[in-house]
Amino acid sequence: MKSVLDNRPALATEVYKVAEIAGYLWEKGWAERNGGNITVNITEHIDDEIKALPAISEIKSIGVTLPHLKGCYFYCKGTNKRMRDLARWPMQNGSIIRILDDCASYVIIADEPVMPTSELPSHLSVHNWFIETGKPYKASVHTHPIELVAMTHCKRFLEKDVATNLLWSMIPETKAFCPRGLGIIPYTLPGSNELAEATIRELDDYDVVMWEKHGVFAVDTDVMAAFDQIDVLNKSALIYIASKNMGFEPDGMSQEQMREMSKAFNLPK
Repeated sequence: MKSVLDNRPALATEVYKVAEIAGYLWEKGWAERNGGNITVNITEHIDDEIKALPAISEIKSIGVTLPHLKGCYFYCKGTNKRMRDLARWPMQNGSIIRILDDCASYVIIADEPVMPTSELPSHLSVHNWFIETGKPYKASVHTHPIELVAMTHCKRFLEKDVATNLLWSMIPETKAFCPRGLGIIPYTLPGSNELAEATIRELDDYDVVMWEKHGVFAVDTDVMAAFDQIDVLNKSALIYIASKNMGFEPDGMSQEQMREMSKAFNLPK
């Protein structure tokens, strides 16, 4: 079957990066059943031939008006699709959509009429904010890292920057590769506009936010970089939990040591 990815190496690279990350999420146990979502702005890789493609779906309402997404294109994981399947067949378990001129609706244009994630309004609201504020980010990843989610069942870790400082202190790489830390959002109905708005507020200060008792939402310039931030944060959570299971409270790096590192590596916090 002919695919829109054929003979388009740049576009294919972006989609297959999503497929690679989907495989990692499944292998790590972070993507049970159809859990998790990935949305990537691929507008820069869209040529005139793709722009001329007809819709293969009826017009779908986003549910919100997003004025900065007019004419944008996104690759989106499909609703009720499994990450393990997306890893093998990305264009059968995800689709490319075009945002229409009203900025409130979209159509699917390739390869198959796979409906995007039910959390599409939340993801697109974040991407609209990226463009509005001039941020270079193109990818958003939502997944369920076991140890990070477990930490949100403890009230202490829901206080501002308590989890951030603990996770930074477990291993130097965490502060180096996730320098803005972990934002915390109290439990909010998944997929709701309220959750999208709360996420955008937290993204002013963080690139990864934790949805209490649910999962994380990470953003970056591409899907690989967004995954890397989640990965290093969850490694720190694993080190913390391993220490507790061994019967002691880990010392962690001191505040002085973390300040020294921030200065040496020109980190923002």
